[in-house]
Amino acid sequence: MRSRTRITLFAATGVAAGTAAILALGAADPALAVTDSTTGTHKVAAAAAPATQGDPRAAATRVSDFYGAYIDSIWDNEDPAASANAKTLRHFYLSAAEQKTVAAYEAKEHADGILFAQNVPVKWSVASTGSGAGHATALVTLTWSDGQNPEVTKIKVQTDLKTRKITDLQPAG
Repeated sequence: MRSRTRITLFAATGVAAGTAAILALGAADPALAVTDSTTGTHKVAAAAAPATQGDPRAAATRVSDFYGAYIDSIWDNEDPAASANAKTLRHFYLSAAEQKTVAAYEAKEHADGILFAQNVPVKWSVASTGSGAGHATALVTLTWSDGQNPEVTKIKVQTDLKTRKITDLQPAG
């Protein structure tokens, strides 16, 4: 009987500690704390992890992959491989004609011809805006700061559906 009492005591201690941990998590992030109204028990709601998907055949996915990898490369500018990687990404994702257009823009404006800026955004998103006549278009949104009113710019990207190469980059108003 003695061992049973100890087990009960340890179990009760574990439940109390678990409840304290749940309440502590709820204090850290109130969205995670949930109280069951029928039983009065406390639980922590699991936060859904964002899923990332891709399809190499989809033009918008390829544009998203390019911008994500490109921004990662130039963000890590202290890494010796970053510059070479950014250059390789340009050659892989952009058509030869668009590579020349980007280089001409950079020589004239002294700014990055992929981002149309001299600095690196903190966030990016890509939305497909349609397709037709062998091309697909996407709108890239670059966010340059955090906070309530972040600065945002947009770039219209055209992709050739046959080659899957980016054929045109234009700042979008």
